[in-house]
Amino acid sequence: MKIYTVGGAVRDMILGLPVRDRDYIVVGTTIDVMLLLGFQPVGKDFPVFLHPQTKEEYALARTERKTGPGYKGFVFHAEPDVTLEEDLARRDLTMNAMALSKDGELIDPFGGQEDLKNRVFRHVSPAFAEDPVRILRLARFAARFPDFTIAPETMDLMKKMVESGEVDALVPERIWQELSQGLMEKQPSRMFMVMRECGALKRILPELNALWGVPQPEQWHPEIDTGVHTMLALDYSAKQGYPLQVRFAVLLHDLGKGTTPSHQWPHHRAHEERGVPLAEAVCRRLRVSNMYRDIAIMTTREHGNIRRSRELRSRTLVMLLERCDAFRRPERFMNVIDATECDLRGRKSETVSKENIEFPQREFWQRVLDAARSVDAAAIAQSMEGEMDEIPRMLHRARVDAVSDMVIATYITPGASDEAQKDEALAQQEPQPSVSATQSN
Repeated sequence: MKIYTVGGAVRDMILGLPVRDRDYIVVGTTIDVMLLLGFQPVGKDFPVFLHPQTKEEYALARTERKTGPGYKGFVFHAEPDVTLEEDLARRDLTMNAMALSKDGELIDPFGGQEDLKNRVFRHVSPAFAEDPVRILRLARFAARFPDFTIAPETMDLMKKMVESGEVDALVPERIWQELSQGLMEKQPSRMFMVMRECGALKRILPELNALWGVPQPEQWHPEIDTGVHTMLALDYSAKQGYPLQVRFAVLLHDLGKGTTPSHQWPHHRAHEERGVPLAEAVCRRLRVSNMYRDIAIMTTREHGNIRRSRELRSRTLVMLLERCDAFRRPERFMNVIDATECDLRGRKSETVSKENIEFPQREFWQRVLDAARSVDAAAIAQSMEGEMDEIPRMLHRARVDAVSDMVIATYITPGASDEAQKDEALAQQEPQPSVSATQSN
């Protein structure tokens, strides 16, 4: 019985990176022996155990044989006669197919160390093509290690996997698992660029894939291409360290532009409204949780209105807060603000960058939210005793008045003679229907 450290732990040690998790392979033993030693079985498809003290994962060395489509279509063989090299041969990439013995000996039968040195992702064997999840894993690694390139033969193999329909066998839960991890990597755009290059993005997220080649006004979007803009905004969200729900919202925020008729290019009127059902479809297909779905949909619907905040009247501002349930969940609304910031700053070309452009909307919306939340809802409810149906209307009116007062007090300079400035702020008090998203480019 021999135990080896394998996979990502070995890779990260060679790269000089912190080791996140350690996985171990056990060679030359059986399930019964592992149980006798106190290991706790956790594997459903093949023998994986938790160490009785450290709770780290130990798996029996195994081989596998493809029996059906998708990542579950395998039969595993885990017996004492399976060698370490046979186990490593079934792994995805050479950089993940190395092992370290207890005495520090590196076992590297497939040249993983050399590929790490050359910053290359390379598949171990043709068996890579048997598991479509490996496309998503490689794309995720590309987001984690943005200076790595993909070996041409590996990219060719991935393209063939897509063409053969192997990717179509992926289940939603596994897709979301890989996408959510990739979104949290250093440069998440690379995940989607790799998927796009091999053709997997068109199969998995056709709504996102449709954005490339769709132009936008150069005045506002120096990068012009909508797909490029989405990737820039996504990488900006990663630079800011924003959580997954913000990054996912950024990923979906402009899906509506992919449905703009070409004769209307480069303008995209009503793209926010058209994007909502597309974002809903993606969330439904990937079976994402309600929180991620709601923030993504609110961002898709409202990011244009949030950017134009100073053009909106107080009634419209309050209605937007109500649509976003901001009074009960202010932190979620601020996630939408974060995503809108990424949309605004994820714009650049070789000569122009808007990454450091001012974003006064954050402070403005925080002031609006604070003013609206300062209204004493309980006092209004008590004063309306016997007229319960009128409470929502009176609460809404009080919030509109509070926001109007804040705008006048904060954004009008006392004694200013600029009538245009005063008229603009006072206009916030006038009732107006909700601003349509059709005004946005």
